[in-house]
Amino acid sequence: MAHEGMIRAKVPRLLLISWLLFVLLLLLLLPVRSQHQSLQHSFPDESSVQFWAKQIGNELDKMMRKDIGLDTLKQLYKEKKYRFTLEENNAKMLVDKAAHAIENMLRKKEAALERLTRAAEELQEQHKWKDNIKETDVYYFNAKQNYKNLGDDEENGDDGRESSNTEEEQITPTFEEDHAFKQPINKNFTAVHIPTDIYNGSTIILNELNWTANLDKAFKMNRMNDTSLLWQVFGSATGLTRYYPAAEWQNKQNKVDLYDVRRRPWYVQGAASPKDMLILMDVSGSMSGMPLNLMKTSVENMLDTLADDDFVNIVFFNDTAETVGCFKNLVQANVRNKRELKNAVQKMTAKGVTNYTAGLQYAFNQLLDTKNISRANCNKMIMLFTDGGEDRARQVFKNNNTTVRVFTFSVGQHNYDISPIQWMACNNKGYFFEIPSIGAIRLNTQEYLDVLGRPMVLAGSGYKQVQWTNVYKDALGLGLVITGTLPVFNLSKEGGKQNQLILGVMGVDVSLDEVKRLTPQFRLGANGYFFAMDPNGYVLLHPNLLPKVPNFQEPVTLDFLDAELHHDKKVMIRKNMISGESGSETFETFIKSVDERYVDKAVRTYTWTTVNSTDYSLALAMPSYSTYHIKAKKKDEHSAAEGSINNDDAESLLRSLSEPIGHVFIAPREFCKTVQKSENNTEFLLNFLAELQKNKPDSENCESDLVYNLLLDSSITTKLVETTWVNVDRQGIGIKALFVTTDSGITKVYPNSAAAEWDEALEPYNASTYKRSLNNNGSVYKPPYTPESSHDNFTGSVLASLAVEVTIDGKTLKPAVIGVQLDQEAWTTKFKFLATNQTGEAPARRMCGGLGSCEMDCEASVNELECVLLDDGGFLVLSNQDDHQDKIGKFFGVVNPGLMRALYSFYVYGIVTSYDFQSVCDPDTEPRTDAAPRGVHIPSIANLLNLAWWTSAAAWSVLQQLLYSLTFQAWLDPVPVMAASESNKEKMLCIMLQTQYFLNKNVTSFRKLQDCGNCSRFMHAEKIAHSNLLLLIAEKMTCNECDNRPLSQEEKLSEGPDQCLLAQEPRFRKGPEVCLDADNFQEDASDCGKGSMLQPSVFALFILPLFTLCLLGPAAPYIS
Repeated sequence: MAHEGMIRAKVPRLLLISWLLFVLLLLLLLPVRSQHQSLQHSFPDESSVQFWAKQIGNELDKMMRKDIGLDTLKQLYKEKKYRFTLEENNAKMLVDKAAHAIENMLRKKEAALERLTRAAEELQEQHKWKDNIKETDVYYFNAKQNYKNLGDDEENGDDGRESSNTEEEQITPTFEEDHAFKQPINKNFTAVHIPTDIYNGSTIILNELNWTANLDKAFKMNRMNDTSLLWQVFGSATGLTRYYPAAEWQNKQNKVDLYDVRRRPWYVQGAASPKDMLILMDVSGSMSGMPLNLMKTSVENMLDTLADDDFVNIVFFNDTAETVGCFKNLVQANVRNKRELKNAVQKMTAKGVTNYTAGLQYAFNQLLDTKNISRANCNKMIMLFTDGGEDRARQVFKNNNTTVRVFTFSVGQHNYDISPIQWMACNNKGYFFEIPSIGAIRLNTQEYLDVLGRPMVLAGSGYKQVQWTNVYKDALGLGLVITGTLPVFNLSKEGGKQNQLILGVMGVDVSLDEVKRLTPQFRLGANGYFFAMDPNGYVLLHPNLLPKVPNFQEPVTLDFLDAELHHDKKVMIRKNMISGESGSETFETFIKSVDERYVDKAVRTYTWTTVNSTDYSLALAMPSYSTYHIKAKKKDEHSAAEGSINNDDAESLLRSLSEPIGHVFIAPREFCKTVQKSENNTEFLLNFLAELQKNKPDSENCESDLVYNLLLDSSITTKLVETTWVNVDRQGIGIKALFVTTDSGITKVYPNSAAAEWDEALEPYNASTYKRSLNNNGSVYKPPYTPESSHDNFTGSVLASLAVEVTIDGKTLKPAVIGVQLDQEAWTTKFKFLATNQTGEAPARRMCGGLGSCEMDCEASVNELECVLLDDGGFLVLSNQDDHQDKIGKFFGVVNPGLMRALYSFYVYGIVTSYDFQSVCDPDTEPRTDAAPRGVHIPSIANLLNLAWWTSAAAWSVLQQLLYSLTFQAWLDPVPVMAASESNKEKMLCIMLQTQYFLNKNVTSFRKLQDCGNCSRFMHAEKIAHSNLLLLIAEKMTCNECDNRPLSQEEKLSEGPDQCLLAQEPRFRKGPEVCLDADNFQEDASDCGKGSMLQPSVFALFILPLFTLCLLGPAAPYIS
């Protein structure tokens, strides 16, 4: 019995334990179970969500295609077809015609350039050198006479130097504003610019001023022959620049004038054939302190003398030799590669002993490596920077090809023997330079170009070829230009021998605006465009070539593959264009929107050809709907006079300013040259109408096709307002305003009061909404942009737009875009209602939650169900959540990162990453910690007592070292140095990286369970038909274990692609075909190290070094 009682006692215990375990397990599983059960019974099923999406799509489609007059507008174009013709855009014919026009224009510039070059050579040959010439003997306009340099003394001249005030010395011209030059000019004189660090009273400069004064006549004759000529410039090898017409030198930021023509891209390209340069840096222990800093700055200056046709690498040596950075071979001297090298140079330290043999052998191996195909294969040279030594490394030179030039630079103040490095230069067709101090760097790192010019002079005029440069920013304010260049030779003889010196480079500028005018701009539609390319693959015409260059010294180099989003066929097109081939390709590609918020996939046809007699190629990218364009007839069949216009057309423009027929904006185009431009569009419109009152559209001052098309569209859009828009029930539809934008440049907004809030670009070709609507077959919805970090309340309206596609006589085109501004509050209410299973005006309201068996919807279950409309870029358009209403227009990756990450991971959205190489950023203000000089040259007592010593370069170097140490507050210790003073801050070029999202067109419906460990949720996404919208339904998450790190699609600062990897597989390019170097001609190399004959100015010796020292250290990188 006792045993039986024990058994009975155990049974309840076992049952109790089992029950407790069951309850515990139930509690553990409850979060997941309850969520799943709720989903199974309450989350909308697939058919419900699809029904909601259909309801929303139907309502939106009805609004866009019926309510606002789309069909009416189409019919109006068909009714008015008697007033226009449909012209075909034959891509090949357009490209060939434009290329031929560009070729003819450049040939005219080349002829002018050749005349100038011949005149300069003859004038110099006839000139008689004057040893005793004085400043009062020359008569010229100093372009900087009103220019105030940093630190100028009011009592001194333009650059801090004492100058005579005699009227005979200076010309003082008067200037008149000129539209073509974008500034006041004087066509009766030339202007002269002399670098700040060159003394304008030196004998060389005065003689140069004397003979170049006679170039004025040649400049003027050229201008008479071709009135479209812009700047004509002679850049002298002495640094002097004479340009026509005369204009004052610009100094808008009140900064030190560091301009030297010999460092400009066009001069570098014209002064010598391409270069293969190996810079060899001695970093042995003896170079520590000031010499090392001088050498780093010198090398950076040397890199700045190289252009994109040159190739370069840097090697350092002490006991052994190695490249300074990641480049193991010569690389193209483009901006980003030079930046990489500059950064590597700044990291070098001095230690060890000097081993010239190791360094020079490594340099020869780099230059003579036949396996290294990435090179210019011309003008091979070694640039050796050292403080001197006893080793001449004879065996190295004996063992290697003697066609490599050697330039040597003795850096810093020291007592080492410099004869070995002089010997290296003189025995290898090079030149020996001394850089004792900062003031000598700029001159002595660029004068090697004179030596490289010798083969060109010896070759004679028969080898001369006009070279056209890459795009760069004009120093005189013309904007983006290309320049044709020709070297100017010294034809005089010395002792019966031909002079080997190059006198300089002659240049003629061509503005990119001038090239653009030769390509049809307004017949291709907003998404058709021309672009041109040079042999390096850089574009000189492209709608995305928009450099924000902070100053003229920054180069403008945008590769075609960086100007557009990637496609393999674009790589092929680039190669074919560089190779001078013609062709055509049609394919689907990604296109970034103007506002950089979206990427679209669209079909484009690329057609390209070469520009004969140049190295340029021209191409046209065009969508299929641009095959035809409207051309309004110049004679209205209902008007009596030839060339007259229908008065109603012009009156419709005028009436829009006062009557309730919709406010009209017109694109800020040059309809007529005599129409005064204005920032105020209404004033611009009135000026345009006033011009039409005075002159007919057919007058020579007007672009008649543009004017007639504008008037035609004004008539059509006015009719749309009067017949349809005035009857639209805006409140019932839920819209605030209607608008229509046409290809001709008309934008009409109704009612007139809505015009005050219109913030789209008034030029349709620059308007993101207009261009995207053409690219998409359905309606495009775009919320106003709200920055991701913004906490401001939502303002503005969602724009909905749709391209007007018209077929007339079997020809299809898109001449306009129609659209509305949504009433946000009204459509939020409508959105909630449409995303339910209820119908009728007063649906029964149902509350669902917990384990209820009813199906949730977006109106009744706001607390449980998150319902949003996203556009194709992932931006929030509509939501049923109250806390989302202030976030409309924000990227959903910031609003709800967990859901956006799920949409991306499940391929509903894809991403495209791209770099922007044209951005500008604030300069780095972090202090630099470069070492102050650890080794200072100490003069002896004998030196201090010797008057001659005080006039030597050594004395100036000691004074500069003293100023350097005072500037940095220490003689021997490293101290932080600010990169730039607060007062001299300026923007610098930088690279931005952007990740953009796009809606995967292959996904129309999507339903998934998002599992986040301890909790999960269903989500359903449905594409809204005929639009760029996505309906997303998701249950609110009950835990925070999903990845909720915010996503971003905004640009962010980047280092850019890895240049080290890119250098291993460089992009295809084609260098100049002609190479004139030491291999081709027997030159006289006996002049190999006498130094510069130009006298430095007082400003260069004192003020400029101080300014330069403030920037000593890693230079601000140039990034393209």
